[in-house]
Amino acid sequence: MSDLPDGVGTARLDAAAADRFLRLRDALGVTSFGINKLVLTPRQRNRIHRHTGQEEVYVVLAGELTLAVEGVEHRFGAGEIVRVAPAVRRQLINRGPADLELLVLGSMVDRAHVSRDAEAFADWADSEPGTPQTVPLPEDLPAGA
Repeated sequence: MSDLPDGVGTARLDAAAADRFLRLRDALGVTSFGINKLVLTPRQRNRIHRHTGQEEVYVVLAGELTLAVEGVEHRFGAGEIVRVAPAVRRQLINRGPADLELLVLGSMVDRAHVSRDAEAFADWADSEPGTPQTVPLPEDLPAGA
């Protein structure tokens, strides 16, 4: 039992989390923005996605983030931070030899935070989005990619 006062939440950035996505918002009691830890092992990548109203900030905690923006790749190392506007399609990729650890912050640009507003794409050529629940995670990159 914690001796912290009401209105204060805590969470742990568990390095050994079983899932690649660790949702921290609920544990902390955050209602105005999303906060998550994302871990991608070497060659893993996330869905191509965009948001209808949520901007995202990616804080690279460890490893190297390859951020594909509309299909063009950019690299960011530990300690770097990048913001992506809502309508911009993006994909998070780990091309490095070690785990990529990100802190992901998301906030609605013009209204209160709404969870699960993402639109997902299976391929850069897709023009019609699905949802993260209907678009499967892509296969890991082949060795040496």
